[in-house]
Amino acid sequence: MNPTRRLPVISETATPGAGAIGRDGRRRAPYPADVNGRFVLARRVVYAALIAIWVALPWIPIGGHPAVFLDVDRRQFFLFGMTFNAQDVWLLFFALTGVGFLLVYATALLGRVWCGWACPQTVFLEALFRPIERLVNGPRATALRRKSLPTSFDSVWRAVVTHVAYVIAAALVAHVFLAYFVSLPRVFAMVRSAPRAHPEAFAWMIAVTALFYGNFAFFREQLCVLVCPYGRLQSVLVDDDSLVVGYDTGRGEPRGKAGATKGDCVDCKRCVVVCPTGIDIREGLQLDCIACTACIDACDAIMVKLGRPTGLVRYDSLRGLRGEKRKILRPRLFVYTVLLLVGALVATFAFGHRTSFEANVVRLPGPPYTRDEGMLRNAFELHLVNKSGKPEAFTIEPDSSANVDFVVPITNLELAPLADRRVPFFVTMPQSRFTADRPFLLRVRVGNETHEARGVFLGARQ
Repeated sequence: MNPTRRLPVISETATPGAGAIGRDGRRRAPYPADVNGRFVLARRVVYAALIAIWVALPWIPIGGHPAVFLDVDRRQFFLFGMTFNAQDVWLLFFALTGVGFLLVYATALLGRVWCGWACPQTVFLEALFRPIERLVNGPRATALRRKSLPTSFDSVWRAVVTHVAYVIAAALVAHVFLAYFVSLPRVFAMVRSAPRAHPEAFAWMIAVTALFYGNFAFFREQLCVLVCPYGRLQSVLVDDDSLVVGYDTGRGEPRGKAGATKGDCVDCKRCVVVCPTGIDIREGLQLDCIACTACIDACDAIMVKLGRPTGLVRYDSLRGLRGEKRKILRPRLFVYTVLLLVGALVATFAFGHRTSFEANVVRLPGPPYTRDEGMLRNAFELHLVNKSGKPEAFTIEPDSSANVDFVVPITNLELAPLADRRVPFFVTMPQSRFTADRPFLLRVRVGNETHEARGVFLGARQ
C-alpha cells in the first residue's frame, strides 16, 4: 500500500476524485451526493444510538451521581458507579493507553472502522450538520447549480438560515458537552441566569460553541486529512489483511461505458460524488478515506441497475481485492492480542488494588522536634481522604510497637463522600530512650479495609 496520498493536478474547478486538499494546500470543499443502501442505513442507526447514549449519560443516575460526571472544579470524577478523586489521576494512564491500543488493534483487524462508524467528527457531521445543509440547500446537483449563480436573495437567505442552524446545533452540542463537567442541574441553572452570574462557564460555552461551529460548518474533512494523526498512521496500522473499503480492479478494469469494455466499472463516478472527502476509491487505499462505506452503497445501486453482481466496491482486505485469500490469524494480531491481555491484567490489578480512602502522615511546618522537660515531641497531622461515593466512618489506631507515645485527639470520625480532613497528633518519647530516628505507623480502618500510614520520629541524643 502506498502510505502517501495521491496529489492531484491543480485546477480552478474541483475535479471529481481529486480529494479535498490540493498540492498547493488549497481546499476543495466536497459536497457529497445523497446515497441510500444497507450500509448507510446501518450507519444512521449507529449514529443515532451513539448520540442518544452521549446525551443520556449525564441524565442516568448510578449510585446517586450521573453515569459520567467529571467535576474538575471539585476534582471529583464519577464513571459508571465508580468514584475517583485527584489522587486517582494516575489511573488515567491505563484508560488512555487502553483506548489507544484498542484502536490500534481494531485498525489492524477492521481497518478504519472507528473513523467511519464511531468517530465524533463523523457522527456529528453526518448525523447533524450535513442534514441541515441538505435540508436548506438541497441535494448536491441543486446546491452546486445555485452556487454557480450570481448572489441573490435566494442564496443569501439560504446561507443565513444554514449558518444560524449550524450555530444552534453547535450550541446544543456544547451544552451537552458542558453537562459532563458541571452536571445537568447546574447547566439548566446557568441557562436560566444571566451570563454575569457565571462568567467563566459562559466564556467556555461561547468558546466551545465557536469551536464546534467553525469545525462542522467550515473545517470538516480537513480535520481528518490535516489534523488527525490517526489518518496519517493508517499506513503502518493497516496491512494486506486488514478489512478496508476497496475497489476490485481485476473485475472493474478496463472501465468504460456499459457494453463498450469488459470491465464492470462504467465510470459513472457515482462512488466519487458521494465521498465526503472527495477521493476516487478506484485509485486505491488513500489517506483521505475514512471507510464511511458511502461508495459501496453507491456502486451497488449502479450494479443492480445494470444487472451485474454487487461488490465491485466492497469491504475486503487488500489481499482479497487481489483475488487472494485473506489471513485473519497472523503474527501481528497474535502479538497485539498478547499485549492487550497483558495490559488488561495490569489494569485490572491496578484498579483492583485502588483503596476507597487515603491516609497519609504529614509533618507539620516548623522544627522537626522539640524538647520539653526531658521529652522529645514531633508534631504531625494525618491527612484522611474519603474516595468513595458514600459517607465513611474512620477509626485511627496508633501502633505501639515503635515504643513511642501518641497523642491523637480524634480517633473516630466520619467523612462525607469525597471529603477530606486533617487530624493533628503528636508523637513523644523520653530523650533518654532516643537512640536513632524511629519509624512508626498509624492504622486507619474503614469497614473491613485497613491502611497503614507511616511516619518517622526525629530527635537528638542527650
